[in-house]
Amino acid sequence: MRRAAFAVAAGAMAVSLAACGSAKESGDKKDSSDAAAKKGDAITVGLLLPENQTARYEKFDKPLIEKKVKELTNNKGKVVYANAKQDTSLQNQQVDTMVTNKVDVLIVDPVDAKAIAGSVKKAKEAGIPVVAYDRLAEGPIDAYTSFDNVTVGKAQGEALLEALGDKAKDGQIVMMNGSSTDPNAAQFKEGAHSVLDGKVKIGREYDTKEWKPENANANMEGAISALGKDKIVGVYSANDGMAGGIITALKAAGITVPVTGQDAELAGVQRILTGEQFMSVYKSYPQEAEVAAEMAVALAQGKSLDPIATSKSDSATNKGIPTVLVPVISLTKDNVNDTVIKEGYYTLDEICTDKYKAACEKAGVK
Repeated sequence: MRRAAFAVAAGAMAVSLAACGSAKESGDKKDSSDAAAKKGDAITVGLLLPENQTARYEKFDKPLIEKKVKELTNNKGKVVYANAKQDTSLQNQQVDTMVTNKVDVLIVDPVDAKAIAGSVKKAKEAGIPVVAYDRLAEGPIDAYTSFDNVTVGKAQGEALLEALGDKAKDGQIVMMNGSSTDPNAAQFKEGAHSVLDGKVKIGREYDTKEWKPENANANMEGAISALGKDKIVGVYSANDGMAGGIITALKAAGITVPVTGQDAELAGVQRILTGEQFMSVYKSYPQEAEVAAEMAVALAQGKSLDPIATSKSDSATNKGIPTVLVPVISLTKDNVNDTVIKEGYYTLDEICTDKYKAACEKAGVK
């Protein structure tokens, strides 16, 4: 399996909110910048992550951002953390609480990109800049970092077609997309369709509520019932968590077909080594987290994002948001050593437990 790193940039410069007059707006920005500069390293970063179903948020994103903020502020900066547990209303309350407590900057990975817009506006009105993390929240966002999500979908689709080979013409695939409230899910879907359409028949397609594995499992059971077990030749799964639920349903029906994924979760990597899952998408959370921390600290200290942001992105409500998009890699059993192990995602012992030792040895994982 060839290894490919993908990175794409988008865009134009952030739109400012309307003010009473340009002179006043300019003065407000200068005052805000001056106040931020006086804070120096003693800043408070509010970090809001969307859920704890996916292993990455607690294992990688949170500790990595905390570590980088400390490094950038000589151990004087602190991170105040909240997880919304997939609850939109709770996340809005968490933002409001952090605004009330006067944090200096927010990093927000939204449960629902549209529903968070009002809270982002409140933060902005309170003089608190907002970094959109991983998912592009709507509202007056100051900066954004994520992965090139359309390219993620393309990588998944290309891998599935490669795994299917000539079988792509023999049956149908099932597409298990992510949550309709997540703008990233729509981009993954767009990228996958751009590769799969016309190359394979899509028998059933689902937008999976809340990205939950149990919902993907129920959807897959429905697809098997509707299409017939002998007609399904592969499954596009938008992430590893859902792939786990999908594979459980496939096993129960006695079906073995290629399944995609994303996030390089430990269970997903282990399934790839045993052949139950064909691929995942390896995303460098350390790089994404470091960029988010760099953006947040710079904004809190009233510094320019020019040295950090390499491109610009547009949301439904805001244009030209300073952006950094991190490359992604298609992960198969052939490049586990060069990705998750090399970057310290997991140790060899974590992956190659007694249950998976034989699979690790066969794949040359060491």
